[in-house]
Amino acid sequence: MGCDRSMSDGDVYKIVELVGTSKIGWEDAVKTVVDRATKSLRDLRIAEVKELDVRLENGKIAEYRAKVRLSFKYEGED
Repeated sequence: MGCDRSMSDGDVYKIVELVGTSKIGWEDAVKTVVDRATKSLRDLRIAEVKELDVRLENGKIAEYRAKVRLSFKYEGED
């Protein structure tokens, strides 16, 4: 019974969710998350956009928000 695996045997990955914001648009909000995450997390593998919404002020869009799930290789103690 074969299985095509994208991760190596024995690897463990941690998943975190972050919310990015932008006054420009959702794509920029996602980019904000990824750019910030790469400063503190190593070996990022996947960024999955889970939710998009906007914050309103006086009936107008004030901010675009993107909830992003990121996975990275876990390097805990053996």
